[in-house]
Amino acid sequence: MAGGIEIRPAHFPGRAPLDAYGNGGFRFADMSHRGSLLLLPSGIYGWEPVDPKELTIGHFEKVLAEAQDIEVLLIGTGDGMRVLPKELRTAFKEAGISVDPMSTGAAVRTYNIMLSESRAVAAALIAVEG
Repeated sequence: MAGGIEIRPAHFPGRAPLDAYGNGGFRFADMSHRGSLLLLPSGIYGWEPVDPKELTIGHFEKVLAEAQDIEVLLIGTGDGMRVLPKELRTAFKEAGISVDPMSTGAAVRTYNIMLSESRAVAAALIAVEG
């Protein structure tokens, strides 16, 4: 192998509650991640979106691929609540996923509660600075 550092996409292979959020990232499982996160049954992944107004169906490919294991998807839309575009709401409904957009802080708290109740929950969280 050539010398240097191998950079891989951020992925934590399991489920874990979030310990903190803010300053542009999240803390969980004694680790920290800078940027947005996707929390799925298959693990926790780094996620690209930074602006909730720019969310597209392409940002949710992993969610839809695991739809059979997800009943509720919490979408943390940053500092405030935003309405999701109709195309996203339709895609989740067709996949059998109930989607609930809310501020990222509310989504973190709700995710932790639902995870502790062993619910089939997933979350897509846009990082916030505050």
